[in-house]
Amino acid sequence: MRTNTRMTVLRAMAAATLLAPAVAAAQLHLTGAGATFPSPMYTKWFDEYHKAHPDVEINDQPSGSGGGIRQVTEGTVDFGATDGPMTDAQLDDFRTKRGTAVLHFPTVLGADVPIYNVPGVATGLRFTPDALAGIFLGTITRWNDPAIAKVNPGVKLPPTDIVVAHRSDGSGTTYVWTDYLSKVSPAWQQKVGKNTSVNWPVGLGGSGNPGVAGLVKQTEGAIGYVELIFAVQQKIAYGSVRNAAGQFVTADLASVSAAAAGAAANMPDDFRVSITNAPGKASYPISSFTWLLVPAKIQDPAKRRVLVDFLRWAIGEGQNMTEALAYAKLPKQVVAREIKAIATVR
Repeated sequence: MRTNTRMTVLRAMAAATLLAPAVAAAQLHLTGAGATFPSPMYTKWFDEYHKAHPDVEINDQPSGSGGGIRQVTEGTVDFGATDGPMTDAQLDDFRTKRGTAVLHFPTVLGADVPIYNVPGVATGLRFTPDALAGIFLGTITRWNDPAIAKVNPGVKLPPTDIVVAHRSDGSGTTYVWTDYLSKVSPAWQQKVGKNTSVNWPVGLGGSGNPGVAGLVKQTEGAIGYVELIFAVQQKIAYGSVRNAAGQFVTADLASVSAAAAGAAANMPDDFRVSITNAPGKASYPISSFTWLLVPAKIQDPAKRRVLVDFLRWAIGEGQNMTEALAYAKLPKQVVAREIKAIATVR
């Protein structure tokens, strides 16, 4: 009897050993690349989704929006991530190379904020659109310049040289920042324009939001731009910005949501929209949607099933996790339209 029991146990162990590779092989891996702007949110989402679906592993390579667009177009990743919607030329390039269209799915709302390291000035600095454009064009070079001092009465601004920090990689954060500057400054629009990468008139380059934040933290007199969550995480000072209604507004969940409110009702069918310099007294002017880029046709049925399910989960249950990481939830009108768009993925 003992011998039979022992044999049964040994057979069960042997069967488990043989089955182990099959179980491992059943693990489905998906890879994405792109925007660092929403990377903290995506990391949280992918981890939570994996807890609910242990057989699915989703990995993100935060290489910048330019990298995400390039890699999803080349087919080296399953999906891309960007803070700046793809251009018409990029959409055509994708269709030529992949034989299908690419779809933009808004996931959350975030904001670019001006971060700074000014001796003797801890928090609360105000910036006008003209001041930000002048600083990044290199025409405003000292912190006590009248363009900055005038809107910061009572703040003792030093004559310290301004050191501009910007992204060195192709970046949706840069797209949002330059999209804003292009709207508020004709000089910026003419000399630099908007893109994920631009020819910066002045400044030092840092890789990713963490790179720019690091440059500003270690450089006296520096100013840069990062996604709101990075400023919060790095505990680095960031300023308020005067909006289109003439109000100085600090980026937070309410002011970012206010910027998106008007766009929700007029969202184009492909979800490519800009909400920088949005109207409204409560709107933070350097706000943006961020998007996942997904092929309209996915050959692998297992990957298609998971991507569709994840997208539905992210704009549904996943929205309850956004505010803890300083991202604003999608407007309900946008979610309703996305649900229909997700159903078109084949």
